[in-house]
Amino acid sequence: MKKNFSKCLLEWYDAYGRDLPWRFKGGAHHNPYVVLVSEIMLQQTTVKTVLSYFDRFMERFPTVEALAGADLEEVYLYWQGLGYYTRAKSLWQSANIIVHDMKGVFPRTKQDVLKLKGFGPYTVASFMAFAYNAPETVVDGNVIRVISRLYHLTKTPEEQMGQIRAYAEELTDQKRAADYASAMMDLGATICLPKKPACGICPVSEFCQSKNAIDVEDIPLKKRMLKKNFEGYVYIIYNDKNEVLIRKRTEKGLLSGLYEFIWSEKPLFDNATDTKKSVSHVFTHINMNLKIYTVLQNETYQDGFFVSKDALKNYAFSTLMQKVMKKMKA
Repeated sequence: MKKNFSKCLLEWYDAYGRDLPWRFKGGAHHNPYVVLVSEIMLQQTTVKTVLSYFDRFMERFPTVEALAGADLEEVYLYWQGLGYYTRAKSLWQSANIIVHDMKGVFPRTKQDVLKLKGFGPYTVASFMAFAYNAPETVVDGNVIRVISRLYHLTKTPEEQMGQIRAYAEELTDQKRAADYASAMMDLGATICLPKKPACGICPVSEFCQSKNAIDVEDIPLKKRMLKKNFEGYVYIIYNDKNEVLIRKRTEKGLLSGLYEFIWSEKPLFDNATDTKKSVSHVFTHINMNLKIYTVLQNETYQDGFFVSKDALKNYAFSTLMQKVMKKMKA
């Protein structure tokens, strides 16, 4: 199966594979820095979302030296809206490792790639495949779905990851690893969709054990995730100069290093005015809803500081806080 499967898949990819700004059809990408940036950006983020940020980021930081020499706060600013901001810091740290510790030479072995920040087994395999055409098996969400359906593996990915990886490794093309990895991802993203997979035009349908199966949309089985509901308050604090109070998050976590307005699960100010507006945002495990209040006071609060409204654009805010600003302008 391996030889014929790979042949059919790669012929389809050569003709119909997606053209992406970080992709090079025909082998390894000529610039490993492009691979580095795209791999970190694509972690837990869709291609569609990354496309709207990648070119702007690369225009500002065109080389690993440019990124390493930049201030982290500016990197956050260009990452603003992509979410999972610890990735931006990891990318910036990795650039500094390459420039300063590795003398500007990109790592070429799995052991050395693991020295970079934010790199686990999946990202290492992906970087090696796309940057050097190394015969590594790349297993992302799309590949998990494709392999599960090919072999009709009906349990959750967590329950059968060993089987999925074994089958994925067995099928990996050893000569065209970069193109093969891209082809598998494209197959899952454009043909073998979670809902209504296009089996009729699938280039490898003849090898698929789930083709025309009534349970194909349930493969692999999805693990139910319970989301918590968070109801709270966000405060836009003004002073007499009509400046706005913001603060920088120092806590560890996904939003560390970003700026925000004061917000809390419980009311904080007796003199707050209810704007009758609110914002909602969905994090991985949390459905959050914040009611927006305004406060007039000249004293700072919780390590915050006042800035002019025009200066807000110079600070990196989370998507949630950007929603607050947008709602206040409406």
